[in-house]
Amino acid sequence: MSTRQQPARSPGRPASATKAEVVELARRAFLAGERVDVQAVAAELGLSRASIYRWFGSRDGLMGAVLADEFESLLRLADSRRKTTGAHRILEALDRTNHWLAASAPLQRYLDNERLVGLKVLTASDGPVQPKAVAAVEDLITRTEDEDGYHAILDRQLLAYTLIRLLEAFLYNDTAAGIRGDVDRLRQVQAALLGIPE
Repeated sequence: MSTRQQPARSPGRPASATKAEVVELARRAFLAGERVDVQAVAAELGLSRASIYRWFGSRDGLMGAVLADEFESLLRLADSRRKTTGAHRILEALDRTNHWLAASAPLQRYLDNERLVGLKVLTASDGPVQPKAVAAVEDLITRTEDEDGYHAILDRQLLAYTLIRLLEAFLYNDTAAGIRGDVDRLRQVQAALLGIPE
């Protein structure tokens, strides 16, 4: 029995844009206060919706990528503007990021228009945002340890997770306790976790 080699199947047409370009275009729409429309993003970049869904799983996955990217960018920017070191550096970067998020009209519009889905996208431990936000804060803690000699009183990953969960409660989720949007009280609680008397 002879085995004939089949000609190699030609690959599909390469994507005309990258995942990063999809996120950036969706992010621009989000920051402009527009509802992120997968079809419009795909059309503008010359992609099929199937490519976007293959990369992100759903519109919610794309929104999660946008929101995670926005958080990471804000935290990096806040840290680059810091005037402090050690635990105060972490608190300053978080506090500045918290204020920016609390004042973000696009984020508030997203939560007002897509409350349940938005909360799930932002706060699910297996979702597209929270793990990246925790990793970004953990990276900030690590850099602060390496550059400033800071020593966290908790395990680095646990501290990062707890700081993010507090941010979620104060900024997105806890209207029942009357703390939603209260960035001053959020700062007090985050300061206590970082061992900073306020």
